[in-house]
Amino acid sequence: MLAVKDLRVRFTRYRGLLRRQDMTVLDGVDVDARPGELVAMIGQSGAGKSLFAHAVLGILPANASVEGRMSFAGEPLDLARQRRLRGRRIALVPQAVTWLDPTATAGRQVGWGARAAGRPHGPAAIAGELARFDLAAATARLFPHQLSGGMARRVLTAIATVSQAELLIADEPTTGLDPDACRVALTLLRRLADEGCMVVVITHDLSAVLPFADRVAILHGGRTVEIADARTFRDGQPIHPYSRALRSALPEHGFSAPAQTQASGVAGDGCRHRGECDRASGTCAIPPEWTERGRGQVRCHHA
Repeated sequence: MLAVKDLRVRFTRYRGLLRRQDMTVLDGVDVDARPGELVAMIGQSGAGKSLFAHAVLGILPANASVEGRMSFAGEPLDLARQRRLRGRRIALVPQAVTWLDPTATAGRQVGWGARAAGRPHGPAAIAGELARFDLAAATARLFPHQLSGGMARRVLTAIATVSQAELLIADEPTTGLDPDACRVALTLLRRLADEGCMVVVITHDLSAVLPFADRVAILHGGRTVEIADARTFRDGQPIHPYSRALRSALPEHGFSAPAQTQASGVAGDGCRHRGECDRASGTCAIPPEWTERGRGQVRCHHA
């Protein structure tokens, strides 16, 4: 099980030689994932979703500092353990297909991942890994520029999962894909969860991921504001005003997009959504605590 509690990520930078500036980007992220479960982390651009993935894997830049508690399989997830588990028991499907090496074939890159994890990496093993993601054996001979967007994302997923990782974090796996390719990508991630993997899908596309998710974590302004059963969203019952605004922005509900709050501009106390919320009151200047509601949790004074 992955358990993240009160995760905070801060970056330090200098203006000139002596003027230090600290910028908090994640400021209270809570999420967990269990074997056999697909958790969707939903947030607009700038909410800090990708930074969450990089924090879990321990690949943040040197000027980042991390606070909070992270554990995996019941043990703390510190930098030393992240290095040992990364690419083996914990894997990332990156957002950009440019992570693929343009000078190496798809098969060779899958083989690199298998070799690094101590797995079989001969032609038959590579063909088997590609077949798991509905890719023909001939795909192994193709270079990245010869792959369609959907194929490239499946190759990235094959590279990430060749180690038989227990936790897979997929960062915006549907970006740039047409609706059919999007469904294929999410169906494959759902299948990995059904096989026992913990899958966290980081995305802004609630409409696409909702049919495949077990639970949904809503990220707003660098903070988790609601964690709920996916059925809650499908049935139209999210609790937090921002979650309801996200649901209203779905095509079937009229594209009424919520106002965007950049994490770097709202650091400090209080509810991140209070500037756009029609239920805001003076109490909202105080950081809301988690409240249990049904099968989920919400951070809202008016829940």
